[in-house]
Amino acid sequence: MAWFALLMAGLLEVVWSYSMKLSNGFRAPTPTIITVIAMIVSFSLLAYAMRSLPLGTAYIIWTGIGAVGAFLVGFIFLHEPMSWLRILAACFIITGMVLMKVTTHA
Repeated sequence: MAWFALLMAGLLEVVWSYSMKLSNGFRAPTPTIITVIAMIVSFSLLAYAMRSLPLGTAYIIWTGIGAVGAFLVGFIFLHEPMSWLRILAACFIITGMVLMKVTTHA
């Protein structure tokens, strides 16, 4: 259950980072509200996952999901630039997350 909570926490990190971008510096009310709610739930799920997962593992996977997810959302929805080096960097993040998962015994 901790791994599922961590996955959901990471996906909500993508939600809040995207809605924060849409909030225009917290000037747009609806994206601002979505940002705050997604942050609270994301942090709560991360805290739950950390009850049984190691700190380093949980935090790296949470931020990795958020980083790669935000990168993809930025490219797909915000038309941010894509290059082979940026794709390679995202692949390195994913590789690190996989290695962290397979070397954790929780």
